[in-house]
Amino acid sequence: MSSAPLSPDETKRILQLSRRDRKAAEKAVAALSLEAQLALVCETPLAQRAEMLGLVPAPEAVIPLLPEAELCFTVKAVGLADASWILEYATPEQLQASLDLDAWSGYEPDLANLNAWFEALVQTSEASLLRAARALDPELIVMLLRSRIAVVQKPSGDEDWQPPPGAQTLEGQFYYTALADGDDVEPITALLRALFEADYWMYFRLMLGTIWELDSDNQEYALRWRAGRLEDLGFPRWEEAMQIYKFVPPSERARISSRARSLDVEDWHLPIWIPQLPTAPGRNHRVFEAISRLEAAERRACFYAFVAVANKIAVADRLPIGDAESIPRAIEKAARWISRGLEHIAAESGLEDAELLRRVALERLFQVGANLEPENARR
Repeated sequence: MSSAPLSPDETKRILQLSRRDRKAAEKAVAALSLEAQLALVCETPLAQRAEMLGLVPAPEAVIPLLPEAELCFTVKAVGLADASWILEYATPEQLQASLDLDAWSGYEPDLANLNAWFEALVQTSEASLLRAARALDPELIVMLLRSRIAVVQKPSGDEDWQPPPGAQTLEGQFYYTALADGDDVEPITALLRALFEADYWMYFRLMLGTIWELDSDNQEYALRWRAGRLEDLGFPRWEEAMQIYKFVPPSERARISSRARSLDVEDWHLPIWIPQLPTAPGRNHRVFEAISRLEAAERRACFYAFVAVANKIAVADRLPIGDAESIPRAIEKAARWISRGLEHIAAESGLEDAELLRRVALERLFQVGANLEPENARR
């Protein structure tokens, strides 16, 4: 959460300046602090982010600071095939989160997306490729390898044994061939060679895993690690997220607990760039107006509580959280139904909206609002 985000006008001004006088634009960006440069990149529309990153004097300093999901969004906006210069500077945490967000479909790995990320990572330097390989779950890499190559191990002591036709080997023990006719396995070879030379035991584990391990077992373990990491980023498991839509009996909807402390919310790490809640003209939901009447510390707590609700909605509604449009959609939905719940409880209790935010959790407000029109809320 940035305390001083750049205005959209300032971002637009620098982009326009870069098209008239690139050197002047580079000078203007260089005059900003590193924090301001990060804000400038994150607040630039995705379609122009590569252009803005090109103006930053030291992208290697800014790229590792991008929130994890923003790195994913930026790479996808640039296009994975052209994003190796960004991935070169990505941290292990950013790479791990990007694949957690974009290389899965439901409970199964999306092999097409996984391969696209892998092909982009292979275009980086060997050091960056090794960093990425060590960051990812070995189970996920084994599933990637099993989708591309067949591996056999030379039997010990059998001098008459012959490898499969066209097989390649790096060390005379493991041989591999492409599963699909015409598949260029040179990117696979680049990964295996880098691991063989720098991390033999990981290379050995992956080759054996590709021969013997079951996809079902690897998928179960990789899914478990992924779910835990996504929870750390604020995206709960689907079963927990669905509590956002739990039934609230009519007699309970206006109830206010006398012991509730709804704003006892600590700051937590956000994987997306949300410097402030979207309160642009025409989108001023009732909840945002109520938040504006709170004290500064209360507004900050409310900010994090609101994002937590939006994340639950994104997971419960099975929105593709690797897409940049999903969280804004979830935020809009959260604002609509929290405001509906706020309106209902305010009318029943006679309390002011700001006081209700202090006494009723935002998740509870959403549940009440959603229960008033369940079919519309679930849509």
